[in-house]
Amino acid sequence: MNEFMMGPAILFCPGDRPERFAKAADRADAVIIDLEDAVAQDQKEAARRALRESELHPARTIVRVNPVDSVHFAEDFNALKGTTYSTVMLPKAQSPEDCAQLADYSVVALCETAAGVANAAQIAAAPNVVALMWGAEDLIASLGGTSSRHGDGSYRQVARFARSHVLIHAAAQGKAAIDSVYLDIPDTDGLFLEAQDAKASGFAAKASIHPSQMQIIRRAYAPTAAEVELAERVLDEAKRHPGVFSLDGKMVDEPLLRQARATLARAAKLG
Repeated sequence: MNEFMMGPAILFCPGDRPERFAKAADRADAVIIDLEDAVAQDQKEAARRALRESELHPARTIVRVNPVDSVHFAEDFNALKGTTYSTVMLPKAQSPEDCAQLADYSVVALCETAAGVANAAQIAAAPNVVALMWGAEDLIASLGGTSSRHGDGSYRQVARFARSHVLIHAAAQGKAAIDSVYLDIPDTDGLFLEAQDAKASGFAAKASIHPSQMQIIRRAYAPTAAEVELAERVLDEAKRHPGVFSLDGKMVDEPLLRQARATLARAAKLG
């Protein structure tokens, strides 16, 4: 599976607030310069101008343009061509043909409509797609719903289905999956638990909306000392026991070995 190289903590930054770009880059593993939802209609051109003038590191920057069927897409695309950025987040992606309109770019396809989630397999197979992300609130709106979460903060069943569906189809094509944002900024415990679940489930990263969420996501993704110790023990025992073996009364086979390797790789990356 291709590794998503930008790191686990990804931060959206409004495209019309260039004074925040460098600060966001200092806090996050990668920054999403947002030309879509974070920018008011009358500020779209200011955001494009700020994008053209920005100088963030291309390998740690994603540009979210407006949807391909919007009146803003063509102008966003023209502004993008005047930069060194090569990774684009395409919101409301609904088909491989949508992604093909950005054929010269690496695309993070945001599956956040009923059609986008339903077509996740075909979107993930598009040659220029490097990752899938899912979005809860736009999805619920496309379904005619009112909220993606219950009162206790847990996702409704339809949102959980979409989350799993996008993750599985991304992995099936060897692409990374990015977990959706956590909107309740003061609820740091809820964010930590959700980011832990994202890591354990296989999401390569989690997107976020506030700089304060960066360290919480990184902490959730970083293996604990106990996890690292167990991974090292598993791999050390594997050297002495080819094939399936038992450790601490539990069977260890190739899937667990892959998990152990992934744990040590993540520890090295985030350490």
